[in-house]
Amino acid sequence: MMVIVALAATSCLLFIPDGDRSDPIPMDAGPLPTSTERPAAPLSPSRASPGDKWSLWTGGTQLRGANVYQRRVFPEMDGTEFYGPGPFGPPYTQDDFDRLASLGANYVNISTAGLYTIEPPYAVDEEAVAALDRLLEMAAAADMFAVITFRTGPGRSEFAIIGDETWPPEEYVVNAVWTDGAARAAWAEMWRFAAARYRDNPVVAGYDLMCEPNSNAILDLWDPQAFYDEYSGTGYDWNSWYPDIVSAIRAEDSSTPILVGGNSYSAVEWLPYLQTVDDPRVVYAVHQYAPHAYTHPAEVDPARSYPGVFDLDDDGEPENFDGAWLEDLLAAADEFSRRYGVPVAVNEFGAERWTPGAAEFVRDEMDLFERHGWNYAVWQWQPAWPPLAEGDNSFNFRFGPDPAGLADADNDLFSAYLAAWSRNLLRPSNFRN
Repeated sequence: MMVIVALAATSCLLFIPDGDRSDPIPMDAGPLPTSTERPAAPLSPSRASPGDKWSLWTGGTQLRGANVYQRRVFPEMDGTEFYGPGPFGPPYTQDDFDRLASLGANYVNISTAGLYTIEPPYAVDEEAVAALDRLLEMAAAADMFAVITFRTGPGRSEFAIIGDETWPPEEYVVNAVWTDGAARAAWAEMWRFAAARYRDNPVVAGYDLMCEPNSNAILDLWDPQAFYDEYSGTGYDWNSWYPDIVSAIRAEDSSTPILVGGNSYSAVEWLPYLQTVDDPRVVYAVHQYAPHAYTHPAEVDPARSYPGVFDLDDDGEPENFDGAWLEDLLAAADEFSRRYGVPVAVNEFGAERWTPGAAEFVRDEMDLFERHGWNYAVWQWQPAWPPLAEGDNSFNFRFGPDPAGLADADNDLFSAYLAAWSRNLLRPSNFRN
């Protein structure tokens, strides 16, 4: 999740040559198949068999759940209460996972630290391994599938994607992965290590290579065409090196689905610029927080509600903000899916709990996800850790719309997620591997 406070392996793949790799979908690319309610493409027998995890991503919407989040605790900055005593926090318990499952969720996107150190010499971080092992154990005990999403890794710290110019101190912000070839190679080796460790874990439904690639933010370039005109083929170009990570994973694990999102924090608008790889088990992911001024309001403004009419893009003109707007936004992901014959997932979305009209907004989003056959996970399922509840609760939808509310309460936003989760049928316990 993008937060603004106040953010050479042996290959077993055949990659598409540079000249033949998929390009962004041009406006004049010709007509695409049309459908008002297109189900997911039928599962190819050559790609998956009953109980194959790939079928979780290709047989229509089957995984509906939430993100759980941990990062390394820095006692000198965080103290030992807010995120817990560490080394990773906030602390989750089995009760946190069990409650999520009891409410109907069958999937957790585990958004957490990578398993290698951030600074060189890049090596296995045993504390990070233990933390992830524990989260996966709790997901398994709760009978939920899990996707492993690495937020950090060699040359990239947590604060490369959260924070602002005032917090945290500069020494905590590491972005070297975009300019350091050794860090990029180590990122692939980190995933090789992870794939060897978790390839036989029955609840692991996917590997998400990097949470919210954001090299364009470092460069302050927000137009995708301008970015790729200048930086295509460089280390800043995620397309130029994420295939090496896929290759490293496949050297150890030939079957677990891989998820990959595009640049600009995996925004929908940048998905057409993500180049596909010649691997039959890759899911292309987006994070949906548009429009950011609505989902992350600086202050509650009843006039900026959903549905409504207000200036969405700061051009001085009001726009209609409704289901049609959402459908237009998500059309880019649907077109990408159909053009390349690949599945799409939304492994982060949501709105701050006090956002006016948030329940109807996410309900319309989830209806569209279902129409397109996409799996999805809301941000965020927080643990029952009191210090966190008091200090970081804007996305804790259990607390209701009142900013002063710091306890679970019936509310429309929570109910919208519960209604979606009630559709789940599959669990690891009834899914034959």
